[in-house]
Amino acid sequence: MVMIAVITGVFGLILGSFVSALTYRLHEQAELEGKKGKAAAKRRKELSMVTGRSMCPHCSRELAAKDLVPVLSWLWLRGKCRYCGKPIPDSPLTEVMLGVAFAVSYLSWPHEMHGVGLFRFMCWLVFLVAFMALAVYDLRWYLLPDKIVFPLTGLVIVQVAVVAIWAHSFSALLQPAAGAAVIFGVFWGLFQVSGGNWIGGGDVKLAIALGLLAGSPFRALTVIFLASLVGTFASIPQLLKGKEGLNRRIPFGPALLLATFVVVVYGDRLATWYLGLTIR
Repeated sequence: MVMIAVITGVFGLILGSFVSALTYRLHEQAELEGKKGKAAAKRRKELSMVTGRSMCPHCSRELAAKDLVPVLSWLWLRGKCRYCGKPIPDSPLTEVMLGVAFAVSYLSWPHEMHGVGLFRFMCWLVFLVAFMALAVYDLRWYLLPDKIVFPLTGLVIVQVAVVAIWAHSFSALLQPAAGAAVIFGVFWGLFQVSGGNWIGGGDVKLAIALGLLAGSPFRALTVIFLASLVGTFASIPQLLKGKEGLNRRIPFGPALLLATFVVVVYGDRLATWYLGLTIR
């Protein structure tokens, strides 16, 4: 079991490197929107996830395989490009965190590791890659890009439908849909009332996928509660800075994604623990 967890974690490390490349390229592609000419076309080709090769964002030198080993290459190069010596903008923290998320998900998965439970776990690993990409993008550029949110939502819908058909259960479809309605309804209402000042449009779009993954209205409300708690603690250092801190934006996406991770992996245990407290 431990060996499989390690292997799963290493797989997460590798995909964490992919996440770093994905977020950087998506942002650079967004910066090129509307631009024409040979230079822009060449740059788009370089930034393609299909045809583009890994390169230094400073000197544009193509990176060798030895420069792309997760975490180890960054440590060996001391966080600098081998060719121009400038700092590497991507942190190995992304790779480490995704690796840990993969390993923890395997060790704590609340469903059986066969049949529909195994299917849900494999889908969950794909969702975690999207989660990490969204978290990194939101932390760096205060945006949850549609190019990640919409495919994630589509895949989650497919997973929920497959699980419901597999289980021959209408409830397995109704409960996640109700969870999505709860989070989407709350966020859409906050967005409309505040004019987008309290919560961003990206959070509203992401709510559908997170509500479906939560699996029920109660668990959806738990996601909102935990995310609000995380967001509150994250904002304390900014509040201590006075006016300067109050004017700084704090992305809510990472808090939502972390809360969803906790609810999906530990939701049943949290509910059991809470019910135990209330019964006492």
